[in-house]
Amino acid sequence: MKKIMLAFVIAVFLLTNSSFAGAAEYTGPPVMAKLASEEIEGDFMTVWAHNFADHMREWSDGKIQIEVYPYGSLGTLGDINELAQMGVVEFVFSDYAWISSFVPQAQVLALNYIFPTEKVPEVLDWMMENGEFYPLLDKAFREKGLVPLSVMFEGWQWLSSDKKIESIEDMKGLKIRVMSSKLLVEDYKAYGAVPTPMDYGEVYSGLQMGLIDGQVNPLFAIYSMKFYEVQDYCTQLNNEPFIGIPAVNLEFFESLTEEAQQEMLDYWQNAILPAGEWITERNASDMKKMKKDKPDLEFNYLDDEAISEFKAAAETVYPMFKKIGGEGSEEILEAMLKDIADAKKALNIE
Repeated sequence: MKKIMLAFVIAVFLLTNSSFAGAAEYTGPPVMAKLASEEIEGDFMTVWAHNFADHMREWSDGKIQIEVYPYGSLGTLGDINELAQMGVVEFVFSDYAWISSFVPQAQVLALNYIFPTEKVPEVLDWMMENGEFYPLLDKAFREKGLVPLSVMFEGWQWLSSDKKIESIEDMKGLKIRVMSSKLLVEDYKAYGAVPTPMDYGEVYSGLQMGLIDGQVNPLFAIYSMKFYEVQDYCTQLNNEPFIGIPAVNLEFFESLTEEAQQEMLDYWQNAILPAGEWITERNASDMKKMKKDKPDLEFNYLDDEAISEFKAAAETVYPMFKKIGGEGSEEILEAMLKDIADAKKALNIE
């Protein structure tokens, strides 16, 4: 039943967004492009990358062909971002952490306890439509030869571990795999952990062999990559929504017709809300599957007192972003905080 519901969400999205502009309006030459995804086949980024490729093919009457390469097809997570920057692949679907080696300003999205705990897709959609943050993010990306097409919610990050986390004290000395981002490393250092950047494909063996004690990922990744098989607990810190950033090589993007550029931007902005609904259903389904496969796996939610301790520690990292985030980091941080506050007010979020 869940699969039917998820497929229905995608089908409705594709149907209602299949005519941003008619194929007759595309006057450009045939285009063959590659899109590298940081996730495996069937997971969020790759699913929505395929949807994007299908949409552009239909919209252009077959003239724009985009081939999607899931995780592992074209190298590691750092590799695919570099390939996109170089123009070896035209598109990349990455996140705020792995892209930060090239666009350090993107790490502003890695600051913990910034977003509200509800309606994150709605907040991101409002920010894209009305805010000051996205134009600054766009500027930072373009200066590095890339163009961000959207910001997409993939669910909240969960900390899986081999010990139960009930307070910040339980984090002391815990070796935790995090994505490659200087700011994320500082986030988890502030909690007392020993953060260890590691490529996606190495995490399972790292957990299995005891090289790391835990890792941070959204639920669908914990399920699809089988991390739960070698962990005993999954804890929700309510600290970090996982946000994907589909991007395109700047030179390639500017070689396209204006209507093709706009169609791509429209597609990804219009995808924020339905993709948020899709991933919410998917994560709930994957949690049930993990509970069924491993009944003794415990999903743990912290109480308000514990959350307040984590939040206080996280706030000590905020000033570091101005050093880590590169040129214009203070401006982009202020814009994001303002946008989130304005979005919460507009959406009646406490």
